[in-house]
Amino acid sequence: MRAQQINERLKALRDEVVKESKDNLKRFKKNASGKLYESIKGEIKESNNEWEVIFTMLDYGYFQDKGVDGKRVKHGSEYSFKDKAPPPSALDKWIVQRGLAPRDKKGRFMTRKQQQFALSRFIYNNGIKRSLFFTKPWEQAQKNAGKLLQIALTKDVSIYMDEIITKRNRKYKKK
Repeated sequence: MRAQQINERLKALRDEVVKESKDNLKRFKKNASGKLYESIKGEIKESNNEWEVIFTMLDYGYFQDKGVDGKRVKHGSEYSFKDKAPPPSALDKWIVQRGLAPRDKKGRFMTRKQQQFALSRFIYNNGIKRSLFFTKPWEQAQKNAGKLLQIALTKDVSIYMDEIITKRNRKYKKK
């Protein structure tokens, strides 16, 4: 049986989740370099009339979405900093892209190394607040998917039955 309606519905669901997730990244200002935005993808795999919708993104996207508990501040996340802070050097590009130029207590500009270390310690202690930029669109899609896929399945079965009846009628007309 061809499942054209189901495939179209799943593609629409995939596209909507990807679009909403990307829109949320922009809205929540979680898109400093644009790499996470560009990495969000969805794929539909089908075999033996079974479908799977798979979403992928850069690994740190999962931490942005679900948040990370810090040593002092808990966000109710499944992720947490155990005994290591994020590497300060990993924060360098983010600091530059955000145009941060903090000053120390004496009013002097902090060096880049000082900024990296301070930000790393801050994240380690306070964690990363969850944004749910991906989770919310995915949960909304799941709520709507059942009914929409049921309608698509009904249409596909109807098309399939029409094809069978048409073939059978042709067969009997030849006799």
